[in-house]
Amino acid sequence: MSTETDTRRSENPFPISRIAHVVERTGLAMSGAICGTFVAACLARGNMETFASTGFLASMVVVGMIGFYLGIDIPRLRAAHIARPGAKRPIPQWDTVELLSATGTFLAAVAALVSVCAIVLDESPQGLGQYVIGSWWLLGVTMQIGAGAIGRLRVAKAVG
Repeated sequence: MSTETDTRRSENPFPISRIAHVVERTGLAMSGAICGTFVAACLARGNMETFASTGFLASMVVVGMIGFYLGIDIPRLRAAHIARPGAKRPIPQWDTVELLSATGTFLAAVAALVSVCAIVLDESPQGLGQYVIGSWWLLGVTMQIGAGAIGRLRVAKAVG
């Protein structure tokens, strides 16, 4: 394995660490499923038939699982790989993939929090409120999935 990437496998070769990583990622996927369930339940409480279907609920859960699994724990390149080209010494710049993941996680979490609050307070968002919550969730998990895919492809390209 290349020493140029910062992946968990190269950091710690012990099997127990790999098992812990899988358990951690499974927990993240379950968190995404729970968030997706709350958002779907909140949207289903409105009077829109599309949001009240079993298929919609299942898709929200699956997308949440994928988004939180891929988008929260992204393998990163070392700072030298993301430094500005042509500089005498590497000047690290921000990692766009990390920013994409963080923003997606924030949006998805806000949508889930608003959904839980609406359920607990027995208030169901109407009209535009439903679309805002649904849009935040969809945009957030899409950003997480995209960041996770880009981060993994970038590391695979650096290793290969």
